[in-house]
Amino acid sequence: MAMFCKDQATTQTATHTRDNERRGKCRFPMQRDIKYKVLQDGATLGDGHTIDMGSGGVLFQVERELAEGAFIQLSVGWPVLLDDSCPMRLVIFGRVLRSAGSRCACSIDKYEFRTAARVIRPPDRADSSLERWADAVRREQVKPRAVAV
Repeated sequence: MAMFCKDQATTQTATHTRDNERRGKCRFPMQRDIKYKVLQDGATLGDGHTIDMGSGGVLFQVERELAEGAFIQLSVGWPVLLDDSCPMRLVIFGRVLRSAGSRCACSIDKYEFRTAARVIRPPDRADSSLERWADAVRREQVKPRAVAV
């Protein structure tokens, strides 16, 4: 398996066993620092680290239990530099699937790579990208569906 970097976290092999497996996709052990934001009766911010990741979801560890079904945005420190010089972050939008103790799993419904900010500055907009995405998902769920006759 060829990798793009020599980071210990990304050179691990996929973990995938069919015995007692709920997922249909492989998970890869990957320990990276994260920042998260949860929308549930306001916004909750926190830090943690990933345990493993796959194309459908992320298992991570945080300091508190999170509400199942809540919209979540994870910002994962990515192990590869853009053009060998610019740090990057993987920003994931999804829903909390389960939370037990300090371990939490979320879906990956949307994602994007962003360059990591070198200087922290206040946001330009009052509403966050997580709030805008969650509102769009909610609107899509209540949209009437056309019925074929």
